[in-house]
Amino acid sequence: MFTGARSVLQGKALKKFEDPNAWHNLFRTQVYARIDEESYRPLFDDKMGAPNASVSLLVGMMILKEAYGWSDHQLFEQCSFNLLVRSALGLTNLDDKVPADSTYYLFRKRVYEHREKTGEDLLQETFAGITSGQITDFEVNGDSIRMDSVLLGSNVAYYSRYEVVHRTLARFYGSLGPQVLAMLADEQTKQLEQICGADAQKTVYRSTSKDIQERLETLGILAYKVLLACKGHAPQEPYDLLERVFNEHYKLEGNQQVQLRAREEISSESVQSPDDPDCTYRHKGDQKVKGYSVNVTETSSDQPLNLITDARVEKANVSDVRFVEPAIEACRSVTGQRVEKVYADGAYQSPENDATCQGIDMVFTGMQGPIPRYDIQRNGQQLLVSDTQTGETWIAQKAKKTKRSKQDRYYIITKDKKRVYFGPSAIRSALLRKQLQERPLAELHKRNNVEATVFQLVWHLRNKKSKYRTLFKQQMWANCRCLWVNFVRIVNYVTETLRKTSRSLKKGLQNGWNFEKRVPYSLPAAILPSKNMALFFWGFYIKIPA
Repeated sequence: MFTGARSVLQGKALKKFEDPNAWHNLFRTQVYARIDEESYRPLFDDKMGAPNASVSLLVGMMILKEAYGWSDHQLFEQCSFNLLVRSALGLTNLDDKVPADSTYYLFRKRVYEHREKTGEDLLQETFAGITSGQITDFEVNGDSIRMDSVLLGSNVAYYSRYEVVHRTLARFYGSLGPQVLAMLADEQTKQLEQICGADAQKTVYRSTSKDIQERLETLGILAYKVLLACKGHAPQEPYDLLERVFNEHYKLEGNQQVQLRAREEISSESVQSPDDPDCTYRHKGDQKVKGYSVNVTETSSDQPLNLITDARVEKANVSDVRFVEPAIEACRSVTGQRVEKVYADGAYQSPENDATCQGIDMVFTGMQGPIPRYDIQRNGQQLLVSDTQTGETWIAQKAKKTKRSKQDRYYIITKDKKRVYFGPSAIRSALLRKQLQERPLAELHKRNNVEATVFQLVWHLRNKKSKYRTLFKQQMWANCRCLWVNFVRIVNYVTETLRKTSRSLKKGLQNGWNFEKRVPYSLPAAILPSKNMALFFWGFYIKIPA
């Protein structure tokens, strides 16, 4: 009786606290209450047992942590002493208990292990379920979408090639038990002890390039011998990581001789840090990143409310064209609507996506690569080719197919009797450039807002560097952040809608309108707790008829 907000608040403070449109109350209804706990049932069984806190509360805590960029310590402090945060999480009484630290960490661990075991991302499903309900209730139009990506650095230090091999080998050695260590030769054990006792960074700083080359060769030979001796006996995860690093940096030649690979042979897919084997390297413009690429897709209607429908994380070296198909499918699934138009920049344009995008108006705001010399246009069944430098125009002739080239190609013969060929890719790119030039600027500018969404996504990150490691943890972070961005948009939308409604009702009241029969401003169903209710505006109760 004396543990609710009324026991400690009064007057304006209590009125604000109980305002149904206050952020904490809206979070409880628009996010917390939409969390489907049933989907998390596979995490618990008769042996493991259910958590001593509700799944909705634990997921809600994860969302609020990323919403405000809190540390774990700050999260538990806010949940214990901040009345608004407690109210948002359904802890309406002062004596409602906050989950123990161990309960929260164990839940996150189980979600992660479930993903590793089954490939099922429960938090991704939660994001889709919450967003789908919000889109339905607020009548968000999803027939047009826009997307953009951002490179995100992993929470790892930048290691040189030597440091990666050195630290991976040292990590593997540290994972070995006494029984496995006994399988190694005395010389190998001594070498491993020396490696673990040395600081890789200081070794690189003090050594010449020739010295590092020799040390790398020595590490490779040692790693190969250790892998052979410990196969089938060492812990699987450290062994697999060392084997992967060895294959990326070394190769076997002749009579099983270990040879260091040339630097040019090292792929961007290679391990950048043993602390985060998932992250990869990418050089994009003036940006060099060891981490991940995050793609955000949102609705793009002329309505005042647009919501993020998909947040997808891949390794940094994954091209943007790989995001198009899953983003469109996710939008269809979440909104339940057909996607008719997609706004994206030139990095998403690729022939690979033509089949997926068939019947969809793809609005690209640019094209990658330099502008070609020859301009190509279709004139019925003919191809007209124009030289942008000389102004000459030709009707392209169809080339015969050969063993080397079985694709349909066209060619022109220039004044100096040279043949210039145009394949399907060149023709496709030229026609797309023509479409881009004919698009009105207002249509091309519709994609710009998604850049602001990406900016909001990484708001709490310094220099776009994540606080987490591994691909799945980055995905969990992205889902929580996007849920919060959507929620903030809903709060702003509800606030603005009610403000406009209040203004219209006040004006109508002054003009003597009959509110029993006429409502001058349409309210979405999600704003109204029931179909037939009374709203309090400007000192008057106004009945909204069903």
